[in-house]
Amino acid sequence: MEPINHSLKKLISNDKFKNRFDSLKREVLSHPHIKSFIEEHKEQITDDMITRSLGKLYEYINQSKECDQCASLEACKNMLQGYHPHLVLEGKIIGLNYDRCPRKILHDDRSKFKSLIKSMYIPKEILQASIDRIDLDDPARFKAISMAQDFVETYDSDKPGKGLYVYGPFGTGKTYILGAIANELASKNVQSMLIYVPEFMRELKGSLQDSSFSEKIEAVKKVPVLMLDDIGAESMSSWIRDDILGAILQYRMLENKPTFFTSNFDYTQLEHHLAFTQRGEEEQVKAARIMERIKYLAKPVELRGKNRRSE
Repeated sequence: MEPINHSLKKLISNDKFKNRFDSLKREVLSHPHIKSFIEEHKEQITDDMITRSLGKLYEYINQSKECDQCASLEACKNMLQGYHPHLVLEGKIIGLNYDRCPRKILHDDRSKFKSLIKSMYIPKEILQASIDRIDLDDPARFKAISMAQDFVETYDSDKPGKGLYVYGPFGTGKTYILGAIANELASKNVQSMLIYVPEFMRELKGSLQDSSFSEKIEAVKKVPVLMLDDIGAESMSSWIRDDILGAILQYRMLENKPTFFTSNFDYTQLEHHLAFTQRGEEEQVKAARIMERIKYLAKPVELRGKNRRSE
């Protein structure tokens, strides 16, 4: 078989093809990523290598990198949905490797978490929540919404900052705000986990039987942004408070990982709830330890207003 470079030389000798080929080559070489890669490997890359690799290089420039040209995972424009190319040297040609893009990683991790932690189930309206859609019909809501927006806009994985402790009466939209924050973070490829606390505690008790307990705890400890919905609504025991909640919050405090909470209780009421177990034991010092971790991790903000569930 005739070597491919011989065939290329024959084609290039054709004036019409040569004009198209030169135009394509200029387009490829003007791409900033291509220019950077060639500069980085200038001791190894020759013009002949570029010519023989032009097809792969053209494939590279016409695909999205780091999700920069895709509105969502479902709208991914790449040859392999959820995978983006990286330039690599493969002997005497420049080739491509495909890795999962940030949105694909986020999607896969969410799917893994959902299969692992059933209490991640959140109602449909929360999954579609957006800060832009939060009602501003009550001035009492402005501060909470403003703080939520500030967190999203200033989030930096190197300096993530504090979460929020959103408290107030039933039905004022506390969970909706957390869902909106989670969705806004997802649009920035930041992973979060929103957990309904009472169900999570029941789930953990059951997971002692199927050996998934440690895996669940580790996932909750290490997720970049954790959201604990309706803390204070669970039945309290020393085990839940000290071995579960205490361990999770201690890890996140030491690792400076943003943690959000919603509750019907303010700080004082929650501390009272944490101090009394189902057996009637009063352990105020242990409750105070949990509260110190919560106060370190989150800034309190009250959410008042009408009960939107009753409308």
